[in-house]
Amino acid sequence: MRWRPETRVQGVMEEGGVGMHSTIQLYSPPPTKPSVPESLTRFFVPFDFDTHSMAFQSKKLINDPNDVVIEFIEGLIETYPGLQYLDGFPEVKVVLRADVSGAKYDKVAVISGGGSGHEPAHAGFVGEGMLTAAICGDVFASPNVDSILAGIRAVTGPMGCLLIVKNYTGDRLNFGLAAEQAKSEGYKVEMVIVADDCALPPPRGIAGRRGLAGTILVHKVAGAAAACGLPLADVAAEAKRASEMVGTMGVALSVCTLPGQVTSDRLGPGKMELGLGIHGEPGAAVADLQPVDVVVSHVLKEILSSETNYVPITRGSRVVLLINGLGATPLMELMIIAGKAVPGLQLEHGLAVDRVYTGSFMTSLDMAGFSISVMKADQAILDRLDAPTKAPNWPVGAEGNRPPAKIPVPLPPSHSIQSDKTLSRPEKLSPQGHILEAAIEAAATEVINLRDNLNEWDSKVGDGDCGSTMFRGAVAILEDMKKYYSLNDPAETINDIGSSIRRVMGGTSGILYSIFCKAAYAKLKANTESVVTALHWADALEAAIAAVSKYGGASAGYRTLLDALIPALSALKERLNAGDDPVDAFIISAEAVSAGAESTKHMQAQAGRSTYVPGDVLASVPDPGAMAAAAWYRAAALAVKEKYNTA
Repeated sequence: MRWRPETRVQGVMEEGGVGMHSTIQLYSPPPTKPSVPESLTRFFVPFDFDTHSMAFQSKKLINDPNDVVIEFIEGLIETYPGLQYLDGFPEVKVVLRADVSGAKYDKVAVISGGGSGHEPAHAGFVGEGMLTAAICGDVFASPNVDSILAGIRAVTGPMGCLLIVKNYTGDRLNFGLAAEQAKSEGYKVEMVIVADDCALPPPRGIAGRRGLAGTILVHKVAGAAAACGLPLADVAAEAKRASEMVGTMGVALSVCTLPGQVTSDRLGPGKMELGLGIHGEPGAAVADLQPVDVVVSHVLKEILSSETNYVPITRGSRVVLLINGLGATPLMELMIIAGKAVPGLQLEHGLAVDRVYTGSFMTSLDMAGFSISVMKADQAILDRLDAPTKAPNWPVGAEGNRPPAKIPVPLPPSHSIQSDKTLSRPEKLSPQGHILEAAIEAAATEVINLRDNLNEWDSKVGDGDCGSTMFRGAVAILEDMKKYYSLNDPAETINDIGSSIRRVMGGTSGILYSIFCKAAYAKLKANTESVVTALHWADALEAAIAAVSKYGGASAGYRTLLDALIPALSALKERLNAGDDPVDAFIISAEAVSAGAESTKHMQAQAGRSTYVPGDVLASVPDPGAMAAAAWYRAAALAVKEKYNTA
């Protein structure tokens, strides 16, 4: 329910107010207090997303929605002669400096990246004095491990490389796994996580604070330090220090639209959303649209709050201010915001504003709105920010002759990749191979059919692409199974599925399912018996769940896919140990997986982007990842039963 305005107050707001004469609507809280920070309750109101939303087809200047990232990179390279890309489309999408060759590069390489849709971040900040390479994932999806490794190998020399990663689970997992692989190949690698979000009060479960536009300032500091020839440890230390000095908060006037999808009018007319991320996920609260003076004052108070103490800024500090447009905000409005933020910092907070950067640095596709970043500054940080750079969107113009637009993807010094082998599907399937084929086909088909439902659920509790991500993986599995899956060998088949997923699925789902398959494969491969029994499959499922929990950080009750799979595993092992028929045990466990997925409606998220969504919204929607897991598991079980009944 929406809070109804009870009073109009003319005068000066106090205690988290605006420090100016205004007419502000005050709202009294409902009987049950919403999950909104107390300091926001003067301005912001809970919002019923179901009754106040509508959808309409968006207009985009694109071709195929699946090609937007590739075609963006091609246009970027044509525009800026100092940049190149690795010729690994569509899986490998890496933009790098044209003047850097990894084997010969004598400085620390600074690499960042993440999901696309935030342009000019990250590729627009590749250039001498800033990033050495940017790894581009699909829209709002973390890049895969192979892309990150390709970028590391392409630009990293003897001095090593620094990975600057925004604090999202998918980015941490993919960049982390790539870092460990690169280290095993002999590269020196360090990683700094940026978590500059100041909108949400602690605690935020295991997900923590999000990485937002303040990351760009960290890029500049690290890039300038690397350009001076400092060793990797020093560059990493400067980047980490800069990340601890900056705080960011965002405000949206509209919801962004993913390419090829419909536009949601979640906010409704006359509304704004405060405390949002950069992937279209709902913010901390919704409010009536306020004058920009009021909004800017409140945002600054939240960033500089002594209660959260997110940034070490006190009266008398020197600061840097970054006003960032989210994609559809006119420069005029951004300049108005800057014009209000500077005196606000000076007069209300007693700070010396040494630098102001205004423009679109880290957007959210076509979202209307802005974010403000405030960084504590000293002379060392100012020197890094003032250092010259050729990164095109800092902005500094790029110069030089145009080199070839693309270069080959580098391979590791010693490699053994699947393409070196002769890949082919067995000419004749064994009885077990036929059953495995039927189970995989049914599971993938069910995920394909569920795409729109998964996207709809995810649009309310995440970034709206769960169905599309799972769809890509399922389609690849069906196509690859016809060509080369080792269906007569269960262990190798699971490994094949993991390879398909890793190639096409981005974001957290892709890396988690890759880990899932790799752990299950290792468990099945360790089996020395000639036949894989139902107990062997249960052990493999248990190993896969344990690996996802270990690397993803989630466990039962965290509102993830594990809340579907853990009950299924428990039921499966219980029935098998009791001596039940394996097919019957599988069907019973499928009932448990469905019940587990539905139970996520009643859970408070402690992992992933749902941790940023108000509890009243979560209560009406199951976790999309859990529902996807339940769908493929149940479909596989039914297919196995049907296959045995007709055998």
